[in-house]
Amino acid sequence: MQLQLIQSRIYELRGQRVMLDFDLAELYDVETRVLNQAVKRNIERFPADFMFQLDKSEWESLRSQIVILETGRGKHSKYLPLAFTEQGLAMLSGILNSAKAIEVNIAIMRAFVLIRQYALSHKDLTAKLKELENKYDTQFSDVYQALNYLLEKDKQELDQKKRKRIGY
Repeated sequence: MQLQLIQSRIYELRGQRVMLDFDLAELYDVETRVLNQAVKRNIERFPADFMFQLDKSEWESLRSQIVILETGRGKHSKYLPLAFTEQGLAMLSGILNSAKAIEVNIAIMRAFVLIRQYALSHKDLTAKLKELENKYDTQFSDVYQALNYLLEKDKQELDQKKRKRIGY
């Protein structure tokens, strides 16, 4: 299973990383309605922080981002998609027990771990950059002031040259 394929199907919604039912159904090689029926039969396993249904505005926004713009009869589900958080995906592995489902769930969990590791390293780098910026900003404040003075001086000279001369 390609990690990049899975990572491209992880979206940020309501401040959480989620995967949508139709993407999961495609990965599991089942119909979306079959996946959703299995979830509905085991709904007690999916509290609101594990799974939620997108509202219309979220769906429209997401459709424009992932270029699902085909419209017309039979082109898409008449129901708004379900979004599964990482915990919801783990719970989903308990109700879909085929060899394909197990393989896909392992790949999905690995993708979420990679994204989490990337986000943590990105936060560390951002913090270090801010620390360096603050440290050197105080040391170079005089340089910044001098540069701003020179820029303002050049701007004033240009403004004076643009004025129409009166007299000699």
